[in-house]
Amino acid sequence: MYSYPLLLRQITVSDPFWKREMDLVKESVIPYQWEALNDRIPDAAPSWWMHNMRAAARAIAARKAGKYTPAQKLVPIVTELEKGKPALSDAFYGWAFQDSDGYKWLEAVSYQLMRCPDAALQAQAQEAVDAICAAQEEDGYLDTFYTIIDRSKAFTNLKDHHELYCFGHLTEAAVAWRQATGQDTLLNAARRFGRCISERFGPGKERGCPGHEIAEMALFRLYEETGEKEWLDLACFFLDVRGTEPSTFALEENRRRKEQGLPELPVTADRYAYYQAHRPVREMSEAVGHAVRQMYLCSGMADAARLTGDKEMLAASKRLWRSVTGEKLYVTGGVGSTHDGEAFSRPYDLPSDTAYSETCAAVGLVFWARRMLQLEPRGQYADVMEQALYNTVLSGMALDGKHFFYVNPLEVDPSACDTDRRLSHVKPERQKWYGCACCPPNIARLLSSLPAYMVTVSQDTAFIHLYIGCEMTVSLNGEELKLKLDADLARDGKASLTVLSGKANGKIAFRIPAWTKNAAIGSDGKKKTERDGYCILEGEWTRGDTVQIDFPMPVRLLAASPLVRETSDMLCVARGPFVYCAEEADNGKPLHTLRLIPEKAAEARVDRISIENRDVPAITIPGKRIKADPDAPLYDDWTTPQAYDTDIRLIPYFAWNNRGRGEMRVWMHRM
Repeated sequence: MYSYPLLLRQITVSDPFWKREMDLVKESVIPYQWEALNDRIPDAAPSWWMHNMRAAARAIAARKAGKYTPAQKLVPIVTELEKGKPALSDAFYGWAFQDSDGYKWLEAVSYQLMRCPDAALQAQAQEAVDAICAAQEEDGYLDTFYTIIDRSKAFTNLKDHHELYCFGHLTEAAVAWRQATGQDTLLNAARRFGRCISERFGPGKERGCPGHEIAEMALFRLYEETGEKEWLDLACFFLDVRGTEPSTFALEENRRRKEQGLPELPVTADRYAYYQAHRPVREMSEAVGHAVRQMYLCSGMADAARLTGDKEMLAASKRLWRSVTGEKLYVTGGVGSTHDGEAFSRPYDLPSDTAYSETCAAVGLVFWARRMLQLEPRGQYADVMEQALYNTVLSGMALDGKHFFYVNPLEVDPSACDTDRRLSHVKPERQKWYGCACCPPNIARLLSSLPAYMVTVSQDTAFIHLYIGCEMTVSLNGEELKLKLDADLARDGKASLTVLSGKANGKIAFRIPAWTKNAAIGSDGKKKTERDGYCILEGEWTRGDTVQIDFPMPVRLLAASPLVRETSDMLCVARGPFVYCAEEADNGKPLHTLRLIPEKAAEARVDRISIENRDVPAITIPGKRIKADPDAPLYDDWTTPQAYDTDIRLIPYFAWNNRGRGEMRVWMHRM
């Protein structure tokens, strides 16, 4: 039987570390991003979101009045006005998928309203809802890019122009908004847009699928929210068509080439690996192409397997999981190693300094991991979900909630970033905003919905996937229990679960994290078994029952597979779910002269430091530093390098670059 996430109102986070992150999103990130969506952040890249919504509404009114003149051709997606000049007309500005930024913001707001009602925040969000609905056309179409430029071109370039991607984010926001407020206005807008799409695409109609996936998982969510089977059918259609021949993307391209008087190209699918459309999804075995798209596709595939019982889809999902986590996953939980297309590279290609590791890709990995957990609760899925959450996802946002990383490298030298075009994608400092601002609101919506990733429940079992302090209400075999989980992995691995009220017979399954050894989980008189990375306690649960948990969290030295050439003979430091890094602020430079000594790991000291008024766990470990003489010859006969003892100070990877520019390094050579 499948397991399902607790509703956000069934779980209240009290964990000192994660409650602060969620509060930061509500108090700083969401207000800041609202200002960004309205282009009110000084010296930041413009968003154009509210401008485009209002311009689309005016275009619709002009069309009704017979005064609208479409553009003679599609204007460049990135205009000169994105460089900071004010919008002076009702033209469309930004990227074709610009609408999605506001939808993600609205989704984050909805989750926060479920967590903590706020009339002022809801009123602000209502302004966004009203702007969205005003930009919807009479037939349900809702995409400001084509509404403003030329509606006759709608749905003619699914590969690149992202109408279905924007629909997906609109739908995710609409479901969350309804759950938060009980209002159907936005949900009805999403359904109308969905029907506009389904009238054109589907069995016996036009073939097509999203160039950038997310519509699939959004449609499955809409189906589960409404019970309307048309959304299940449309999502399955998009998955079934993807990668089949004749390629829908090739047919699109040939239509455009014909209009331009160019010769047609072969309609085979094999040249669309970047879009995960190179072969049917059930035949896929390697993660390829744009990393975020691949994560969203995998999330949709997992949903399809769960909701339809499609065993081939499940088998493909598991093959792709092995590809990502066995060959293409950074130690920080990031995915997508190359800036060329923001994409996956070949197996075991995991460079540190040129890493792309887009924040959105790590967010997508978390989405996928939870869906795999719903299919089959296995500790490996939760281990990777935790790895991404505590490291790359959090790295994407500064501790002030107002600066963001799009790219998350594992090694940074600011002087190289400033002068080497090969590193032009790597920013040594988080940015206020991006012209392509997909990542900041993605972080906000994930962290705001964090409870949905912590616990899932089947008929008779509550699965504890993440050890985040909280109170929760679960139902086992129809009987309700109120539980309290005390935990703070930012400090240590000691935790406890207490039954606050209720009585039920059933099982509680505790994940045994991959990062701990000799885990101890008290049975409290219950029958104890271990399976698939979980310790399962079964019996009658009543008020006062307590399970004591001890996950030892020693400082660990990690090594990559010898097949990863970029980190050969190198080590990194981890403790619990956190991966650590060295920063120039603590160790001076150059950081590449630091050496870890495996035999000294047991002497590591764990303490706390303050960064941006934030209490952060830190590690000091004895090591060496190679003497580097700038006057020495560039090349010379080898001798044992001169080195002196030094303490290497390390902080969690998520907290780097909160103390100004400087070098950073995750992997270090061993002595």
